[in-house]
Amino acid sequence: MRLATLRTGDGTVAAVAAGGDWVLLPQRDVGALLASPTGVAAARAAGPDGPAGAPLPPLAPGVTFGPVVPRPAKVVCCGHNYAGHIREMGRDLPRHPTLFTKYADTLAGAHDTVTVPAWAERLDWEAELAAVVGAPLHRASRAEAAAAIAGYTAANDLSVRSWQQHTGQWLPGKAFDATTPLGPVLVTADALDPAAGLELTCRVNGEIVQRGSTADLVFDAAALVAYVSAFTRLRPGDVVLTGTPAGVGAGRIPPRFLDDGDVVETELAGVGVLTTPIRIDRTDPFPGTAGPGRVVEVAHE
Repeated sequence: MRLATLRTGDGTVAAVAAGGDWVLLPQRDVGALLASPTGVAAARAAGPDGPAGAPLPPLAPGVTFGPVVPRPAKVVCCGHNYAGHIREMGRDLPRHPTLFTKYADTLAGAHDTVTVPAWAERLDWEAELAAVVGAPLHRASRAEAAAAIAGYTAANDLSVRSWQQHTGQWLPGKAFDATTPLGPVLVTADALDPAAGLELTCRVNGEIVQRGSTADLVFDAAALVAYVSAFTRLRPGDVVLTGTPAGVGAGRIPPRFLDDGDVVETELAGVGVLTTPIRIDRTDPFPGTAGPGRVVEVAHE
């Protein structure tokens, strides 16, 4: 089953792909649907869908994809989580996940333009698999966590490296508003298995810059969800980003970053494609009270 949050002239609405069309549901978005005791069952009753990865039904004029879960209470992200990427950097595989958080304000729709001010320098791409929680969890076992994952979607953790490297804490560079496209759809866990190895690809202006497999994750989605639930309660609609494979711009020699007019495509097999035009706003003045701080060199994700 494939679920989406659609933007209409009247706000947002949850929808399910069925019979080559979108069937609108009573909930305002996919997060609200997952929180509803009858939401998932009602979506399944709407009609048969094609297989994961089939072409998405067309959108009506004036309708666009919003972030598939626009209002999560928690967005938890993992860095340094692809074995090939870690070995490429000359590091040992970690014993525990490296985690950071985002806010709901960081999320963007599947085809939204991402705009950052010119002083937010060194914007980088990070294609990711995201897991969406479908049931309350607290101190869950791996099996409980796996059973509570509602499904999977694609994300790109577009990162402002200059602000990420102000200190050893990554938060500022990861939390610029509307810089994390999420979608276009949530594919339910019964229809998609990342452990089998889903190809994850990032393209910049048509050039492949990242290509990895979710089978290469050190901590897979179930392990991450269980680990996070050990210290904070997770609820339906919460999002866990699982990390990015090798090929980020900061890791290239010489480094390469996004510029005004670039188009980033993030493709997750079985889910679909995020198409993200980049705009660098050179008219947005630097907030002088914040100060750029002293940039220190720390390991990029």
